[in-house]
Amino acid sequence: MTEDTQTIALPNVASAIALAGTQEENLKYIARHTGANLVLRGQDLVIYGKAKPVQRSLDVIYSLKPYWSEAKALTQPDIMTAFQALDTGRSEEYQNIQQEVLAKTRNGELIRAKTFRQRQYIKAIQQYDITFGIGPAGTGKTFLAAVLAVQALLKDECDRLILTRPAVEAGERLGFLPGDLQQKVNPFLRPLYDALYEFIDPMKIPELMEKGKIEVAPLAYMRGRTLSNAFVIVDEAQNTTPAQLKMVLTRLGFGSKMIVTGDITQTDLPSHQQSGLVVATKILKNVEGIGFCYLTQADVVRHPLVQKIVAAYEANNT
Repeated sequence: MTEDTQTIALPNVASAIALAGTQEENLKYIARHTGANLVLRGQDLVIYGKAKPVQRSLDVIYSLKPYWSEAKALTQPDIMTAFQALDTGRSEEYQNIQQEVLAKTRNGELIRAKTFRQRQYIKAIQQYDITFGIGPAGTGKTFLAAVLAVQALLKDECDRLILTRPAVEAGERLGFLPGDLQQKVNPFLRPLYDALYEFIDPMKIPELMEKGKIEVAPLAYMRGRTLSNAFVIVDEAQNTTPAQLKMVLTRLGFGSKMIVTGDITQTDLPSHQQSGLVVATKILKNVEGIGFCYLTQADVVRHPLVQKIVAAYEANNT
């Protein structure tokens, strides 16, 4: 096989940093997956080695150009998805992922799907009245649901946003925590608040909560209610019992959407207690109008080590 050397002149230093990643982790990742050598010399990226690996590296780097040309930081899921697009003839779909902006945060960051499965998850939420998002930590299950929920609220597509999760965490019980009920449940609902703060000024959230536009509450508060004209997110559903999850699913009223998220590998229920999320996936899998999306460690968009941690636990069935 013939040798080849190609050079990409990057537009500026910021683009070079965005493409290379921290300690050039992105370039090392591409090199491992192609067999080519990638060396950054100032603003020039030199790729050399056998002709086919060099061409494959060029193809994936140019498919990522919408990101690095604008100095937007690249993640390993971005690169992995680019490889998947090239290998499966889905380059056009990958271009759509790059172009479809879900929302803009208060800091001006553009929110897009990072992977094909995340895009599928978003499409399911838009299509179905009830969607299950199942996968490990860091795959964007709660965050993407919150993005779509906030957008629906701000566009008056729903009257209220309801965020709920079971108050079960790593074996702890609320009765042993200090403070009143709100202080007790706040630690469990913090991830949901964090997602809201990306799009709504934290100073305005109490006012929206007073008006009933946003409600953040433990799952037990859903009992006996009908949730109409609402966008409901049920987070950490692996920690519900079958009865609890059935209860909240049957609260759905007209004009509402419900997103149920969870990681069936991280259940904090007692060992003898079956997870409501596991039961629901079996009972409801063939019910028309309900969407199921399964994300994997390949969809993890947190620190690269999180992917490795999830993969290691999956390999050991732990």
